Amino acid sequence: MKIGAFNIDEPIPKFKKPHAIAVLHPWIDAGNVGTLVLSRLEANLGARELGKLVRPGNFFDFTRYRPVLYSREGELRVVVPNTLVTYARHEKENDFVFLHLMEPHMLAEMYVESVLLLMKRLGVNRYWLIGSMYDYVPHSRPLIVTGRAFGRAAKKELREMGVQESSYEGPITITYLIAQQAAELGIEAMTMVVHLPQYTQLDDDYMGQVRLMQVICSSYDFPMDKDDVRKAEEQKQQIDTVVEKNPEVKAVVKQLEAHYDTRMANRLQEKTPKLSREVESFLKEMERRFRAE
Repeated sequence: MKIGAFNIDEPIPKFKKPHAIAVLHPWIDAGNVGTLVLSRLEANLGARELGKLVRPGNFFDFTRYRPVLYSREGELRVVVPNTLVTYARHEKENDFVFLHLMEPHMLAEMYVESVLLLMKRLGVNRYWLIGSMYDYVPHSRPLIVTGRAFGRAAKKELREMGVQESSYEGPITITYLIAQQAAELGIEAMTMVVHLPQYTQLDDDYMGQVRLMQVICSSYDFPMDKDDVRKAEEQKQQIDTVVEKNPEVKAVVKQLEAHYDTRMANRLQEKTPKLSREVESFLKEMERRFRAE
């Protein structure tokens, strides 16, 4: 069945008050945190494929999102980047729809409309966009999670989960319109982003994954995966070792810790202290080196 730009497998399951959880690559998926979280939820809940875009080339530039060639049993195959939709049953109140969104390069309004049409057809009553971004925060403190909610009940729940209201203003992804327009359709909408240390920039950030999972698990009463927690602890220990051996980085982390502590203390007054010029310069130089590599 075609719904907007999607081809959805039939028969479409009858969902029980489904919640849609989406990740967006690459815009807010630093350290693959959103992807790791969604993959964990899909694995734990036994998610199945529901559909994908009929013609992904209408929306994506394949010189930027490269198709992948791989071999299976002596046969070469090409995987074309696409927006994948999966679903999972849940024994409690809500079923789930998972959206692996990608930043569109073309026909972005049609892309947004198609996602909204799909959610409306599936009867989705809540939409989450989860992800991660780099920030001037230390790895040695609980990672900050910020977000926005559309709808009074959603705003209340976000506060109860300990998610700080985002104060960001500036360039965003066009797919943010999905959350905004979902609310206009009567679908509760939330965005939730974990802030990662700028100086780490790991390929797979398990500390960020665990922090975001903690928030989601508190909402749905899911158990935390022990293997993920172990990986996060090992990753933190490795970073601790590297920091301890580098006096310059160690000094920066101490300043970030002081900045973090003051930021938390002044959060209710909405006063955010500024980083020292030396720390800002150091982090910018580190970012330049990471990009060069």
